[in-house]
Amino acid sequence: MPERLSARGLTGAAGGPFGIALGRGDAMAITGPSGAGKSVLLRMIADLDPHEGAILLDGVDRATIAAPLWRRRVAYLAAEPGWWHDDTAPHFPDRPRTEALMPSLALDPGLLNQPVHRLSTGERMRLAFIRTLLNEPEILLLDEPTGALDPHATALVETLLIERLRAGAALILVTHDMAQASRLGARRFHLEAGTLTPR
Repeated sequence: MPERLSARGLTGAAGGPFGIALGRGDAMAITGPSGAGKSVLLRMIADLDPHEGAILLDGVDRATIAAPLWRRRVAYLAAEPGWWHDDTAPHFPDRPRTEALMPSLALDPGLLNQPVHRLSTGERMRLAFIRTLLNEPEILLLDEPTGALDPHATALVETLLIERLRAGAALILVTHDMAQASRLGARRFHLEAGTLTPR
């Protein structure tokens, strides 16, 4: 069976060449100093930033997959997610599925009736996480997904991530929280000076 996600000779603004291999249920945590390119590396894998090299999903080359489909299957969640409508509801066209997921992150479905600017930072982050999960991606690329969350909300997010890993998804996580990496069973890597090394 091919790797869930693999990259060979991956180069770009984050440095490289990088080689990455993740099987079903695998997790990888990336640390490194500010400005080292951790977010850029995730964006390269998500096909959001320029790069060279081969990236494969379940053995299929990214170059053969339409960009919108790739970005649904290989989902990137930024540390500060974007919101392109003033109100929350238009970001969630499948309202029943959204409302079904919200209690798992201690969110009131009534938040979908609010303007985005009325939401707290933590509420926006958890809703963006739900927005990402609704596409049921095979790969999750998460940039400090719990940095703005309290310990209880962090634990809820980690529970959902563990469920996704058990279902066969793979995860690359940028985090400075090594305890979180351990809870997710993630292999640790350090990115600095364009080089990714295991820790």
